[in-house]
Amino acid sequence: MSFWNRLPKLQKFAEKLQNIFSFSRIDDDLLDELEMELIQSDLGLELTNQLINEIKKQKITSTSELREFMFNFFLSIFNGMNSQLNIIPEKINVFIYLGVNGTGKTSAVGKMAYYLKNMGYSPIIAAGDTFRAAAIDQIKLWGERVGVDVIAQKEGADPASVVYNAIEAAKARNKNILLVDTAGRMHTKSNLLEELKKIERVVEKTLGYKASENLIVVDATLGQNVIKQVETFRNAVDLTGVILTKLDGTAKGGVIINILKTFRIPVKFVSIGEDKEDFEPFDPKEFVESFLPRVEV
Repeated sequence: MSFWNRLPKLQKFAEKLQNIFSFSRIDDDLLDELEMELIQSDLGLELTNQLINEIKKQKITSTSELREFMFNFFLSIFNGMNSQLNIIPEKINVFIYLGVNGTGKTSAVGKMAYYLKNMGYSPIIAAGDTFRAAAIDQIKLWGERVGVDVIAQKEGADPASVVYNAIEAAKARNKNILLVDTAGRMHTKSNLLEELKKIERVVEKTLGYKASENLIVVDATLGQNVIKQVETFRNAVDLTGVILTKLDGTAKGGVIINILKTFRIPVKFVSIGEDKEDFEPFDPKEFVESFLPRVEV
């Protein structure tokens, strides 16, 4: 079964669209139903209005044409977006993970380490969330679980110092990817946002180049609230990608498209569940296919 087809909320959305596509003709009733479902899927009012207006402008007369138009409309939003990880051959690649508390950031680091290890890379983890002792313990447990070294210091240590030590360890142990967990932070915590900038400076000064990825981890169950989170972090650092977590919860999926449309930042990975295998690269075509049902002609 497809990764996306395992998500009950997306399947429920697909079923509702299937009911709408069963209408005998394209009329105001169908468009009203479609508009309501798209908004409830967290697509956002602006993008929903744009889609509905385009449907009216195209003078679409059949549901099969409607399905094809919607498929191409959604897929076009992903054009020019590179969902692949930025990995520089023969160098130590640093991935910095950002996000507010409770998004599943530390779990995403552990799952990514497991994924990269299975892909033939040699990852190492920096326990850069020194704000909470529990966070250090959690990332150590993930390291043990997936068989990846974790470089850590005590609670309250300077995160940039942890990252520096982790880079030196990566050099000594011939590791080619360093995954940096960081403290959960909001825009009100300016000191924590400054820590992120300091980590970036340490990476560039030590290696001679910037981090390969600044990945913001967002909780899909929060719907439109993640837009503000992404905006806040983007203003602080140069975001290169999004990791979307908790898609097996109350998430509806439309927020994925909204993030791309609003910020032009690619979704790179998606996560469901707590298992180390519940983590996959984002596939735009497969995602759109998962909620747009086929229409019998």
